[in-house]
Amino acid sequence: MTVLVTGLPRSGTSWTGRMLAAGRELIYVNEPLNPQHPPGRCPGVLAARVTHRFQYICDDNAGVWLPAFRDTAALRYRWLAELRANRSPYDLARMLRYGTAFAYGRLTGRRALLDDPFAVLSAGWFARRLGCRVIALVRDPVSFVASWQRLGWTVYFHELLEQPLLVRDHPELLELRELVGSQDRVAKAAALWRVTTGILRRTPGIRLVSYESLAADPIPGFRDLYAYAGLRWTPAAERRIARACTGDGRAAAFAWSGLSRTAYRRMDPRLALADPAGGLTGEDAERVRVLTA
Repeated sequence: MTVLVTGLPRSGTSWTGRMLAAGRELIYVNEPLNPQHPPGRCPGVLAARVTHRFQYICDDNAGVWLPAFRDTAALRYRWLAELRANRSPYDLARMLRYGTAFAYGRLTGRRALLDDPFAVLSAGWFARRLGCRVIALVRDPVSFVASWQRLGWTVYFHELLEQPLLVRDHPELLELRELVGSQDRVAKAAALWRVTTGILRRTPGIRLVSYESLAADPIPGFRDLYAYAGLRWTPAAERRIARACTGDGRAAAFAWSGLSRTAYRRMDPRLALADPAGGLTGEDAERVRVLTA
């Protein structure tokens, strides 16, 4: 069965996905629902058009999404569709990488691993309709907001509010209207964390995982996730995870890298726990606690 790793961006999904793939039983697929190209908008990987960040998928609009994700989960790569849409040298190299990885995965009986924070609001659909084992990362709100502040990121709530099916199924999103157009990035990131985490906590059929707990003790944490995902925990997988989670004392900055355009870096994840409020003033950190309570 397919594995989906999701959670809000900057919650550790890339790291978690890479560690799950360390067992060599999964083919890593990075952010097919990302509306930015790259890593998204690749019809060879996903034969459906993404129109919003945090695209909402449910039974009422599954006519397009279900067959597209069934093909992705089955590692069926659409060479011609990709070639028609993306022809730059980078795109061709990426096409070759994904196309051969999908073919290799099918031949060797591997499964797909979808690492996609933009699937976070649709996690229940992936579990129910695609039969995915869904792992949803939740990061401490102060650490999450601080990370977004350091990167200068913000959220545009109209991308959520302009999805009628999403608002219908989760009317609590309407409270975000008052922040549309706001320049208060701290309040907006905190509101996104609060609403999204509330939705995840009410979603059946998924495994919620604390990023901080996993980062504090990765080996037993990943051993448990391997069991949940139906993966074999082997000495080789444990060695790879131990090496990848051993840094040189420096935290890694965010940057897209590689043909997969993933933010994953080899590092000691415990470093992320040392200064969770880095980038926020004490006043802002306390405000985040109040706003997400």
